[in-house]
Amino acid sequence: MWRPERLAVGPRAAVATDIPLLNRIFSDAFTERYQRDGLVGVRVPQLNPDVWEYAIQDARDGAMLWHDEQNDVVAFNIAHRSGTEGWMGPLAVRPDRQEMGLGRLIVETAMEWLRGQGATTLGLETMPRTVDNIGFYSRLGLVPAHLTVTMTGDGSRRRMAGDYVRLKKLSDSDRVALIEECRARVDRSAPGYDFTREIELTHELKLGDTTVLTRRGGVAAFALWHAVPLAVDRTADELRVLKLFAESSDAFARLLVTLEACAAGAHRRRVAIRCQTAFADAYRVLIERGYRVRWTDLRMTSHEHPEAQLPHGEVLFSNWEI
Repeated sequence: MWRPERLAVGPRAAVATDIPLLNRIFSDAFTERYQRDGLVGVRVPQLNPDVWEYAIQDARDGAMLWHDEQNDVVAFNIAHRSGTEGWMGPLAVRPDRQEMGLGRLIVETAMEWLRGQGATTLGLETMPRTVDNIGFYSRLGLVPAHLTVTMTGDGSRRRMAGDYVRLKKLSDSDRVALIEECRARVDRSAPGYDFTREIELTHELKLGDTTVLTRRGGVAAFALWHAVPLAVDRTADELRVLKLFAESSDAFARLLVTLEACAAGAHRRRVAIRCQTAFADAYRVLIERGYRVRWTDLRMTSHEHPEAQLPHGEVLFSNWEI
């Protein structure tokens, strides 16, 4: 069997002009993975270039790619850092270069980079049915945690909570001040976690918005969401929540009502939330509101760099996918 003289050259930081190549490897690699899992009729679509742009700008130097001997992109790993929360995704190796050790290289390189950036949480998500992936990541020091359950609920024009704010409707100075309030509120419960960059990028790239609920002048809950299609050639039919914090089950339930109304107001049929099942009470609230389970992923974290443990009753959903 032919093998390249060198495994790969890199990493280098990805830029916008790399998006078509990243998209091709992403689609081919994940389609091949599904076929190996028995889902032979599945073809994974390429992602919306606007979503890739968001991911690359969010990751900055963590958006890593490697080249082969012909200088073609052969693998990538997009490593993100939200303050001290570090995670990887998406990541893929071109199908013709799999099972050569390149997967280990790109994961270990990203993990080392995240540790060097001060990440105290370090992880990724993979499909629960893909046992060889779970074994592979386990050998690299990651351990299975809880499931992330993708759930969808219908948009609704029911009355929103009266104490909500949409960031894009604020002046520049008020928006900056409220983003800082959101950062400070999360930091109280999950020290070091910081979603400021994702919130600001979403506003700058016009991908969605952040909805904030206030209580007695402080932040009670907020959700960062995107309304653009996730995949190429898909219609814009859902509001996707990327980051969510709520100080209580009541605040979480009120935030859901507001998000459902935001979806209806933006002409989106549903709200999509990736619920981490470590927050069992929040999961029950979603089920009681009629949210439907669409997909599951297994969250895996470094034993030495686990997720933050929030005070009882609080909710923090941090999407580890773009």
